[in-house]
Amino acid sequence: GRVRPISCWAVVPAAGVGRRMGAEVPKQYLSLRGRPVIAHALERLALHPCVRGVVVVLAADDVWWPTVRLHPEVKTLRADGGRERCHSVLNGLRRVRQETGAGAQDRVLVHDAVRPCVRGEDIERLIEGVRSERDGGLLGLPVRDTMKRTNAADRVEATVSREGLWHALTPQLFPLEALMEALERCVDAEIPITDEAQAMELAGASPRMVEGHSDNIKITRPGDLRLAEVYLDAQEAQA
Repeated sequence: GRVRPISCWAVVPAAGVGRRMGAEVPKQYLSLRGRPVIAHALERLALHPCVRGVVVVLAADDVWWPTVRLHPEVKTLRADGGRERCHSVLNGLRRVRQETGAGAQDRVLVHDAVRPCVRGEDIERLIEGVRSERDGGLLGLPVRDTMKRTNAADRVEATVSREGLWHALTPQLFPLEALMEALERCVDAEIPITDEAQAMELAGASPRMVEGHSDNIKITRPGDLRLAEVYLDAQEAQA
């Protein structure tokens, strides 16, 4: 018979708000085509047929979120952010479990709030690509440039082979329970992690890399907004 379509919940950590006096607007709330970056990211996930629902993880004192207007079909649940990314994602996963009664085999997608250009086809490719992977997987891009390692003075010390090197992207997809356990271990041991795959690796897993598109960029500088706009226009032209 036909293979059962996989459905999963998504968690979007967006608790970093940089609330220093006079701090600028957090990156996820910068305006992209007249709407906050996070609105684009959430809609890409929530409107995907494989995604059952989205939990957005927010700082308690987030004053920007109430102003975000989403597509009427997009329903989000809210979870409270924690000190670091791992705490925030863990809170989001707990909310998924509480909301859905999700079991050990249920899967969850974690996606950066500042990646507004992720393609539906890449979400699909990831979900299908790790369908039978116990260790989950993530979108990535094989490194195509020559890689250099430098010293503290920015002088080249070595050329690093790019064989087997990837840029890690999001979404990343893992079994809910396994990811919760991996993140709990990192929290207990106070190990700083930069993505969820790293927590899984530290727990002994080998997540699968699934090649995505290079337009799935992370908004980290003002110039990235202009590039994201170009990419969104190009995606629409292709559709």
